[in-house]
Amino acid sequence: MIEITCNDRLGKKVRVKCNPDDTVGDLKKLIAAQTGTKHEKIVLKKWYTIYKDPIRLSDYEIHDGMNLELYYQ
Repeated sequence: MIEITCNDRLGKKVRVKCNPDDTVGDLKKLIAAQTGTKHEKIVLKKWYTIYKDPIRLSDYEIHDGMNLELYYQ
């Protein structure tokens, strides 16, 4: 299990525990459950990299304690 912190820069900070072999889409669903927004509206970024739904977290080298930027579209 890894813990990922997502910050939307509007004061909302979400911590999510998931597995490294989960997809980005699974992570978005976990974030949506905590924030109350729809998972289709969530965009996860790190610098200028936009993470795509079907790819696993381990493929993006997302590890324990990593911070991601949370945006809404």
